Formats: sequence, C-alpha cells, structure tokens
Amino acid sequence: MTKEKLYEKARPLQNPLSPNLQIPDRERALESFSATSMAEPSSSSNRTQASISHSTNATRTHFFVWREFLWGAIAGAFGEGMMHPIDTVKTRIQSQAVLSVSQNQKSILQMVRAVWVADGLKGFYRGIAPGVTGSLATGATYFGVIESTKKWIEESHPNLGGHWAHFIAGAVGDTLGSFVYVPCEVMKQRMQVQGTRTSWSSVVMKDNVCMKPGSQMYGYYSGMFQAGCSIWKKQGLKGLYAGYWSTLARDVPFAGLMVMFYEALKDLTEHGKQKWVPNPDYHINGSLEGLLLGGLAGGFSAYLTTPLDVIKTRLQVQGSTIRYHGWLDAIRTVWMTEGTKGMFRGSIPRVIWYVPASALTFMAVEFLRDHFNEGLDKNKLQEVASLSIDKKGFFTRGDLGGPNE
Repeated sequence: MTKEKLYEKARPLQNPLSPNLQIPDRERALESFSATSMAEPSSSSNRTQASISHSTNATRTHFFVWREFLWGAIAGAFGEGMMHPIDTVKTRIQSQAVLSVSQNQKSILQMVRAVWVADGLKGFYRGIAPGVTGSLATGATYFGVIESTKKWIEESHPNLGGHWAHFIAGAVGDTLGSFVYVPCEVMKQRMQVQGTRTSWSSVVMKDNVCMKPGSQMYGYYSGMFQAGCSIWKKQGLKGLYAGYWSTLARDVPFAGLMVMFYEALKDLTEHGKQKWVPNPDYHINGSLEGLLLGGLAGGFSAYLTTPLDVIKTRLQVQGSTIRYHGWLDAIRTVWMTEGTKGMFRGSIPRVIWYVPASALTFMAVEFLRDHFNEGLDKNKLQEVASLSIDKKGFFTRGDLGGPNE
C-alpha cells in the first residue's frame, strides 16, 4: 500500500449528518451511523409517509388524466381499423341517392357484392388512413375528457354526479375531437364511395352525377394527403368542414348517449353482482366487461342517431354537386321523398359496425387501464419513497470507505 493510501486511511472522516463533527476512525464512524439510524427510524418513516401522502394529495388536485388520452387514442384507432370495411358498406348505402340518379337502392348484401366485384378487397379499405387518423383524435379527447371530468366531479363537486354528467362529459370530449375528426371524415367518406379509379370513373360517366350545368364531381383521390390538398384547393376550408354542424348534431348526442349507457350498464352490472353474487372476492375481468357493455352501449346509441348520420353522410359526399342546401333542407328533402325508411337507411350496417367497434374500443381501454395504470402508479410511489429517503442524507458504502479502498 502506498504512502498516499496510508495517509488517506489515517485521515479523520467527516460525518455528512454533522459536517463539523470529526470522526478519527472507521469504527467510530460506523458507531455514529448506527446510533443515528437507530435513533431516528420513526422520524425517517414519518417523513417518507408524509412525502407519499403529499404526492398523493397533489395528484388528487390535478384532474387532467393524461393516460386516458393516450389509451383512448390507441383504442379508437384500433376499433376503426378493425371495423372499417363495414363502415365502407354503410357509407355507400347511405350515399346512393347522391351518387346515382337510379331509384333502385342496393341492400346490404347487394352492396357488399358490388364492392367486391368492382374493387375487390381493396375497395373495402379505401379511406382507412383518414379514418384511423380521425379516430385517434376523437378517441383521445373522448376518453380523456370523460375520465378527467369524472375525476373532477367525484373530488370537487360530488353533487353533480350521475348519468347527465356522463352525457355532458362524452359530448364535450367528442366536440373537441371534431376539429380533427370532421376533415378526416370528409376525406374518408369520399374515398370510400370512390373505390378504385376505374370504378369511380364508370360511376361518374354512367350515372351522370353532375346536377348543375358546368359543375364537376370531385376527382379521384389517390391518398389522404392528395385528397386533403384537392379539397382545400377547390373548396377551401368550407370543403374540408363540409357537414360540420350535421356531424356535431350526430356525434354530440351519440357520444353522450354511449358513455351514459355504458356507465348505466356498469352500475346495473355492479348492482346485479352485489345482489346475486354475495362473494366479495368475485371479480369480473375489466376487458370482458368493456367488451360486452361497450358493444351494447354503442349499438343502442348508433341506432338512435342513424337519421342524423344519414344527413351528415349525404352533405359530406355531395361535394360541389349541390342536392341539399344545408342541414334542414336535407332533413326535409329526405323525409319528403324517402320517409322513415330513408331516415333510417343504413341503420343495420351502422349498428353492425358500432357494436363490435365500440366493444373493441372499450375493451382496449379497460385492458390498458388494468395492465398499465397500476404499474405506473406503483412506480410513482416507489420514486417518491426513494427520493424522500435520499433527502435524509444517510451514509452510503462509498462514504464509509469500501473494502477496495
């Protein structure tokens, strides 16, 4: 051992808990550390618990649940991607009166066959890019606002709770997402009715969809970016937000009804569990519950808002081919010419689409909550505990001198 190492061993150590107290050797340092740690275990524990409690209380005052925005975005895109082909059939059925002068309306099976013969499998997935993009925005704001609002109501205004609070939260969340969702919906639906380039050209030529002299039907869209640029160039912001108010008129009640039905069904399930299953340890899988209850809530809401969906679709698909002069004119025209059947046209594929789409969306959200929220909360508590202990300033192995020194 060198002279410098011997000098380093003989040098008095400094106690980091009391900088002015010199300890001449390692034994006294260990004794001092042991006495200090034994004398103050309860105060350290109290400080740790106080720090965790303070962190928990601070979290409770923040009602913005960022994780729900992320889970909602993932779940929304997942549901849209899985059920897009059915949405394509629904859109084509509802838009027949705009794109064809023929009064012969195809049924669901006839439309499926027509899309398959004309465009193949690719035709069912036309417009999926803007569809998924719009669902990302809507899913994020929908679930994020719902959970943040529920947290705010539960902790700050418990007297405001109930089904109407859920309805309002869902409506507000969907409204915020509409700024991104509506332009994506316009692009998606126009791409859905077009199919392939060949089939779109034959539709325009055969059915003569131009209703005014000198007007032209919009051209073929090769992709989402080209569709957005083309609509912006020809119709501006008005074209991208075509049918905006009709979209809100459909989606605000739909979003509110869906979350209201979902929460009501959850309450009913919980009530049934307490009544018929007295065992407190019995637990229903959250993902399975989301799958079943989300599907029912989506199906009920979809059917009740079908007339609003018909009006929205026709306003967005018509483009510069003006058949309906606004939302009220569209309602009046459809009711006068097609009656109740016209108002509920496409209700079956709409319900068929929304039952599994809503089921998959709520299932995905509940799965993400169950598998990631708990882990994130545990990590947060561990970080708080470790930070509070580090602030105590205890000796570490390096402070006392390790065996390799």
